Amino acid sequence: MLFIDTWGWVALHNKRETRHGEVKAFYREYRLSAGKIYTTDYVLDETLTLVFRRLPLEQAKTSMDSINDAIGQGYLHLEWISPSRFEEAKALRLKFDDKPRISFTDLTSMVVMKELGVKSILTDDDHFVQLGFDFEKTP
Repeated sequence: MLFIDTWGWVALHNKRETRHGEVKAFYREYRLSAGKIYTTDYVLDETLTLVFRRLPLEQAKTSMDSINDAIGQGYLHLEWISPSRFEEAKALRLKFDDKPRISFTDLTSMVVMKELGVKSILTDDDHFVQLGFDFEKTP
């Protein structure tokens, strides 16, 4: 199982990102291995905001369509942040008050990953591996 963070989606869809080629190759290989891929509505909120801000309109639309297609085809599982998940993320925010740079969206992602037992995350954010949840960054 793999979770894709905002950074992963942006790197996948923006050719100007430093690690675009590496991320694209990893994603393609992972899909071919039939592994389960997860993300959340909060991550997609951030992703679409950045994609539409950074890319030409047609390319941003294509990116959004490819994510929608992945969900429709069933190889991308979209998890919604429910009220209970939101409350659990709030508790994490208070628990890790010494790490104010961790976004609330990332905390919600951690809640979902813990709940589903997902250990691998496509991200460049080190804090996913610094909190003691045994998450592993990929690639």
